[in-house]
Amino acid sequence: MKPKIIAIDLDGTTLNTESQLSPRTREVLVRATKAGHFVTIATGRPFRMSDQFYKELALTTPMVNFNGGLVHKPRQVWANEMEHSISREIAFELMAQKEQLGLTFVAAENRETFFIDDLSGFDQHFFFSGNASEKNLLANLKTDPTSLLVKTENELAESVSFRIKDQFDDAVDVRTWGGPQAILEIVPKGVHKALGLSVIADSLSLDRQDIIAFGDEHNDLEMLDYAGWGVAMANGTQQLKSIANDVTDKTNAEDGMVDYLEKYLGL
Repeated sequence: MKPKIIAIDLDGTTLNTESQLSPRTREVLVRATKAGHFVTIATGRPFRMSDQFYKELALTTPMVNFNGGLVHKPRQVWANEMEHSISREIAFELMAQKEQLGLTFVAAENRETFFIDDLSGFDQHFFFSGNASEKNLLANLKTDPTSLLVKTENELAESVSFRIKDQFDDAVDVRTWGGPQAILEIVPKGVHKALGLSVIADSLSLDRQDIIAFGDEHNDLEMLDYAGWGVAMANGTQQLKSIANDVTDKTNAEDGMVDYLEKYLGL
């Protein structure tokens, strides 16, 4: 079989309900790499919150972070690297509207760093970081970040997303991470996972028809539509399932992605 790019979302797709790689998922993806395929993580997460999975899978391929805001080869110089940014003024405006919008926190993300509006909202486990200090306060943000991250309540997520898009429509798109928490990622207008995936495909001299992509949320729409074969998770949204080429039989809690992949590639 001709080598494939296997584009995998993390939350709600590759990771289980404990936000971990199951032993079976790890084993199948490592086998896919050994068979000559290119496993590529494409996630809304920042690099520092996805690097552990990149290492667990022993990947050397390019990866997509921030829903397409950053395309890079971790710890390597790569001529095709691409990074977008968003105006820091939008971060300050969201911080001013935090209570009105019903936000738990507002954070600005770069490749390795983060800034948050209030240290009382800092969750060391969530940010995969050591103790935060005054230097991490959003007020100290001096440059335009790669993306903005806000958290709200699950029942408010849709309305908050709509209100942010309505207010800053010419400048941003709003994406979701998937998973149990209502995390919204705000990225520059026109930035999405498919954009990053196209850069990776070009760098490998592979066609979009050589891509199989897996996702579960609306931030995976463009990626599944762009890929030659787009697969929605059984636990995915109805919108995603409606544009996918196929749907897994099992959920992310049941290793549905690698179960499908193993059969599709004949591993």
